[in-house]
Amino acid sequence: MNLSKRWIWIIVALLIVVQVAQFAYVVHRESLTWDEDDHMFAGYEMWKAGDYGLNPEHPPLVKLLATLPLLGEKMWVPTVRQDRDFKTEAYQDGREWLARNDGAGQRLVFRMRMAAGLLAIALSLVVFFATREWFGASAALIALVLVVFEPNILGHSALVTTDVGVTLFFLLSVYAFYRYVKQPSLLRLALAGVAAGLLLATKHSGILLAPMLVLLIAYEVFVAAKGTRGRTALRLSGAFAAVVVIGVVVLWAFYGFRYAARPAGMALTTSLADYVMPLSHFEQTGVMTIAHLHLLPESYLMGLVDVKRMAQFYPTFILGQQIPHGVWWYFPIVITMKTTLGLLGLVLLSFFAILTRKLNKAREVTYILVPWIVYLAVAILSGMNIGSRHILPLYALAAILSGAGVVALSAKSKAWAWVCGVLIAAHVVSALVVFPNDIAYANEAWGGPKNLHNLLSDANVDWGQQLISVKKWQDAHPNEECWFAYFAYPEVDTATYGIRCHHLPTTDTLWQGTYAWGGPEATPPVIHGTVLMSAGDLSGCEWPTGALNPYQNFLGIEPQEYIDDAVFVYRGTFDMKKAAALSRAQLALLSLQAGRMQEALTLAREGVAMDPTVIDAQAALGDAANANGQKDEARTAWTAALNEAKKLEAGAQPAYVPGLEAKLSKL
Repeated sequence: MNLSKRWIWIIVALLIVVQVAQFAYVVHRESLTWDEDDHMFAGYEMWKAGDYGLNPEHPPLVKLLATLPLLGEKMWVPTVRQDRDFKTEAYQDGREWLARNDGAGQRLVFRMRMAAGLLAIALSLVVFFATREWFGASAALIALVLVVFEPNILGHSALVTTDVGVTLFFLLSVYAFYRYVKQPSLLRLALAGVAAGLLLATKHSGILLAPMLVLLIAYEVFVAAKGTRGRTALRLSGAFAAVVVIGVVVLWAFYGFRYAARPAGMALTTSLADYVMPLSHFEQTGVMTIAHLHLLPESYLMGLVDVKRMAQFYPTFILGQQIPHGVWWYFPIVITMKTTLGLLGLVLLSFFAILTRKLNKAREVTYILVPWIVYLAVAILSGMNIGSRHILPLYALAAILSGAGVVALSAKSKAWAWVCGVLIAAHVVSALVVFPNDIAYANEAWGGPKNLHNLLSDANVDWGQQLISVKKWQDAHPNEECWFAYFAYPEVDTATYGIRCHHLPTTDTLWQGTYAWGGPEATPPVIHGTVLMSAGDLSGCEWPTGALNPYQNFLGIEPQEYIDDAVFVYRGTFDMKKAAALSRAQLALLSLQAGRMQEALTLAREGVAMDPTVIDAQAALGDAANANGQKDEARTAWTAALNEAKKLEAGAQPAYVPGLEAKLSKL
């Protein structure tokens, strides 16, 4: 492909326009996803109040960028309370802040998302420039096409979350370090350090840059001429130290060079010393030593601890199976499902080109493969198996490698050029077929997006993004009463979008004490009519075992309608006893919190009567009976809950057994 520079830039510009048009359309039709209101409100409070304590589990960069367009707006702001857990505070305040200022129209949400979308544009440009320098303009254009039409990247391109940002800055950091190694200068070293700092300020997984650079330095020393290896090792070790120092300084700048997470007069509701307690002694010592020396901001350290804590209890849903812990093979399987067959084929051909030395640019290939291997290895070992968004950097690197492989093979024969052309076309067509439901993308070999909810869950399929489409469905069925198990409720309130369906209980409907927002409702034991089910709740992906999923009976029923391939519509008569028992258990616990002891006892008894095998119902009855002084009834209920809990698979029992045993021991 011999194009003039003018035509190359025209093609690049057209592809960027196509990219922007795609993600603008996607996010315009999507409701808030699970984490966005939390990120948005936290970013706004960073700008306005200097408060880094509302959302410490994520560094500030994306939140600050996304909320930059709001700084000129006059907005209602809730009073931040210090008596609530920081996650509860951020989610509830963020939800109310957006509902009061934006509502279902999402004018402000769209502006914030488009600001975040600048990172996706920058990612495409870095992919192009890095590939052009490494493998030439033709490879760069191919890589750009692959990225622009990559469903996983597109699905998250303009969401106010960290995944596209971390993909951008990982690639930029590696590319900037490559440019320094190739032609050392103070300017290039400084740019590499700044890129590393932007990465650290985007997501905590940015710390993985350190082992990547160490391995790349080891490679550079290994391939250096024998007489220069010592000098190379010394120079690159010094460069690594400089990158770390500059990167940490940039990170501190995003926290205003202030150690404390919250402004004067405010403190974290849970101190760092308390929050770190569930971790190992070694991890506790490391974090607290860094904190004592003020080497990193308090908010950043809280986030590191949060990442580690969250990975300890996340269940895994894969291949239709619910597993109470992470599994090493999760992401390898996810890659085969969530990657287009065209891109998978191109990556395999690129490895063939490397092995047969048709692609022989060893240094450049190493700068792709080392970050790829490190990132995938850590993802495999992390235990947090909740979505392909956590491995987006692999897709950007795959696009670059594929561009290089296509050019290398096509140069050898026209047959290879045709094969590669077919695979590129297959990639683009597969992406366009699923558009605009890119979050729920699955390739054709696994049955496409309509089958994906049977195989994967969480952000692979359903991140709560469907409420605008659900509202359109409701408007088309104005007289149809419905019950809705919505994956992101109460983090995102369906009523904000004008949805009138009754709420079905989920693992999350009790999380934040949701009476003010409608809360869980008393589900009837039998529903005659219409049930809407989010993919996440249908799969039961947040329960530690599938046996606890109150909607298992829906798994064998074919939905009558699909909404964005992630909300399913069922009509008929349905046995809802387990959901009915769970809803009353949750309502009973909320009544206890509100001091309505007798009401709680009545609700809990109703729940157990509907299905005595529901552990939450028996546990709630024990709590309510104990609070009402009914010790014998409490013992009976807690014992029944414990017996049911001990029937669960071993990995799921810790979610219930220790707590129930502790309650019984206190009677």
